[in-house]
Amino acid sequence: MSYLNLPLLHVFHLVAERGSFQAAANELKLPRSSVSKKIRQLEEFVGQPLLQRSTRHLRLTDVGRSLLLGTGDLQSVLSNLDGLIDDMQTSLKGRVKISTSILMGQGYLVPMLKKFRCLYPDIELELNLDDRTVDLMAEKVDIAIRIGQLPDSSLIARNIGKKSWGWFASKGYLAERGDLNSPYDLVDHDCLVFRSEIYWPFQGSDGNTESIEVTPAIKTDSCRALVDMACEGLGVMMIDPQFIVKELNAGQLVPVLTDWKQPETSPINLVCVGERTKAVEAVWQFLLEEWSVWHLSER
Repeated sequence: MSYLNLPLLHVFHLVAERGSFQAAANELKLPRSSVSKKIRQLEEFVGQPLLQRSTRHLRLTDVGRSLLLGTGDLQSVLSNLDGLIDDMQTSLKGRVKISTSILMGQGYLVPMLKKFRCLYPDIELELNLDDRTVDLMAEKVDIAIRIGQLPDSSLIARNIGKKSWGWFASKGYLAERGDLNSPYDLVDHDCLVFRSEIYWPFQGSDGNTESIEVTPAIKTDSCRALVDMACEGLGVMMIDPQFIVKELNAGQLVPVLTDWKQPETSPINLVCVGERTKAVEAVWQFLLEEWSVWHLSER
């Protein structure tokens, strides 16, 4: 590596250690734009992003962490750097963290992983299955699958499907409590509610929509628990049918109130921050290609 790149490394170390471009610029007595330019020059030389930026956070990419660790001792820089750069530029290695909801992860993501591991055995995957919306930068998430509108405009998003809803219960529950002929019958049934979604909208054949307020028998913040409780005969739930295909095929759950439909839909997006390492890019492209074949809205 050229000695001319050593000043860029010095700037990179300061930014990483101080946690911001402005703090490094203050220490170097340079404009913030000059520090940003030097980091871009180093990233162009490496061929991959070293830092991920948002309006609130700054964090090292997997490649950035490797470069920081491999060049920490200035005396070892010259002997280590060429090998580090060659490895970064030619190999698909590193950790990629993916975040999604529990049912989405279990139903769609996990079945894809064997094929991915065969294609990219040196990429380490970390799965974060959680029904809450995580902060990608704060929790060091590289790629997320998000349901609903995206308020953060700094995220890059690709639509991969849409979420819809229906109403379901177990045959055992219906045998015990009776069928539902109208949404108004819900007052006499146990309703299983996700978080605080106590208003269930129903659209009839005439196109009119009415929101029915339901009284939760059980409320949960876990979609997995919601499905399990419905299978156990604890009540009626509202959920996306594409997430319970296995339970429907097995006869554990059946649809109810089929003369009505839930009129709302939400987009399902693959999202990431702007800067992607080669390993993250490989996962990103793989997921997009897999979902183009196995499109969520057609399941």
